[in-house]
Amino acid sequence: MLQQTTVTAVAPYYRRFVARFPSVTALAEVDIEDVLKLWAGLGYYARARNLHACAKALAARGKFPDQEEELLGLPGIGPYTAAAIAAIAFDRKTSPVDGNIERVVARLFAVEQELPGAKSMIRKLAAALVPALRPGDFAQAMMDLGATICTPKAPVCGRCPFAGSCLARQRGDAETFPRKKKKREGCLRRGVAFVAIRVDGHVLVRRRAGKGLLAGMTEVPTTEWAVDFDAAHALADAPKFAPAHPAGAPRRSRWVSWQRIPGVVTHVFTHFPLELVVLRARLPKTAAAPDGTHWIAHEDIPHAALPSVMRKVLAHALDA
Repeated sequence: MLQQTTVTAVAPYYRRFVARFPSVTALAEVDIEDVLKLWAGLGYYARARNLHACAKALAARGKFPDQEEELLGLPGIGPYTAAAIAAIAFDRKTSPVDGNIERVVARLFAVEQELPGAKSMIRKLAAALVPALRPGDFAQAMMDLGATICTPKAPVCGRCPFAGSCLARQRGDAETFPRKKKKREGCLRRGVAFVAIRVDGHVLVRRRAGKGLLAGMTEVPTTEWAVDFDAAHALADAPKFAPAHPAGAPRRSRWVSWQRIPGVVTHVFTHFPLELVVLRARLPKTAAAPDGTHWIAHEDIPHAALPSVMRKVLAHALDA
């Protein structure tokens, strides 16, 4: 959960998660949908899917490996996580390198190479610092050092135990480390979201594909999100409802009327920003959900596996 996310944001999710899944076995036994519901809003949903897959793999093998090499073979566990588990849980002599440790080491040795190319060098330098005794405590101390003293801005060098040997401090340019390449900003993508609401408050949703962005999450139907999106043809992607014709009533060629909600919903993903126009339609209680979709009650929305962008869409449509 702490990958790419702050402790403040993670804390309430973590407490709810371990209360619901107190063991690896408990997590392995549930459906991924249950996991995604608790993760909804935290972002980077591949973490949830990997955690669930890892729990299943561990339950199948019957024990938790304590060697870095074996840990790397588990779903979702890369070099950092494997080293962190090996050092902190099993006191193996290895060094996890998170963003905080990366910054400490880059400054300590004044690593001029830019990230991400410098990662390999920084890992080797970090490994050379690990003591034979209590490597797990050392790893956590290095993380805390980066989080509280060797901070990205205005590092408190006078309180740092490495101050006397830190090359970046001697140069007087500690804040410039680690060197980073300028990130390329992704192109803005646009699309339309369709919020269909029955008179009893139920909202039409569907489950996203099992791979790709927001895989397996719940969403309201949308068009493709594209850089060259053409709103003029958006209704072609709207959910198709079978017309209802009560006995004796005249047939109507256009049963569903989609109304645009003023404004747009904006959201920023890791690689691109997104703008969604929201169209809303009101339907009778008898409206059947089209193939691949289903209705959820208004009171169930807070508990659904909806990513943040979809919660924004629903708030925009339901509050208007």
